[in-house]
Amino acid sequence: MDIKKTNAARILDRQKISYELIPYKVDENDLGAQHVADSLGEDINQVFKTILVHGDKIGYLVCVVPGNLEVDLKGAAKVSGNKKIDTVPLKDLTPLTGYIRGGCSPLGLKKNFPIFIHETAMQFPFIYVSAGERGLQLKIAPADLVKATRATVGVIARVPPEAPQD
Repeated sequence: MDIKKTNAARILDRQKISYELIPYKVDENDLGAQHVADSLGEDINQVFKTILVHGDKIGYLVCVVPGNLEVDLKGAAKVSGNKKIDTVPLKDLTPLTGYIRGGCSPLGLKKNFPIFIHETAMQFPFIYVSAGERGLQLKIAPADLVKATRATVGVIARVPPEAPQD
C-alpha cells in the first residue's frame, strides 16, 4: 500500500531524521489514543497525543503526552514559564494548527508554537505521534522528535483523576 507523505513526514525528510509512517484503521466514534494503541498493537504509554493549550505568559503551546495521561496544567505552566495554562476549545484547533482532532501532529503546525514533551517519552526506543492526519502515525525515536521540534522535555502530564491508580 502506498502511503502519502504528510507535511510532518516531509519536515523529517528535510532534516534527514529517520521515522516510519504507520497506518491504522480510523474509528470516527473513537479517536482516542487507546484505540490507536490497540490498532497498532503497541503500549498506550508509547502512543503520544498532541494537545494545544494556552499560557498566560507565552500564549499557545503544544503538549505531547502519553495516551493514558492528560496534560498537567500546573506542571506544563511551570515548565513553560507560565503562571496559568488553559485548554484550547476544540473549535479553535484547526484554525490555529491546520490539523483536526485525531490528526494533530507536533510537526508541521500552521504556526511555530513552542513544543513540550512529557519526560517518559525519553525512556522508549521509539514513540508514536500523529503524522498529521487521522489513520497515520509517525514512529520515531523520542530524541529525534525533540530535535525536529526543538522541544523542551519535562513533567507535563498526569494520571487523569478518574483513572484507576496502579
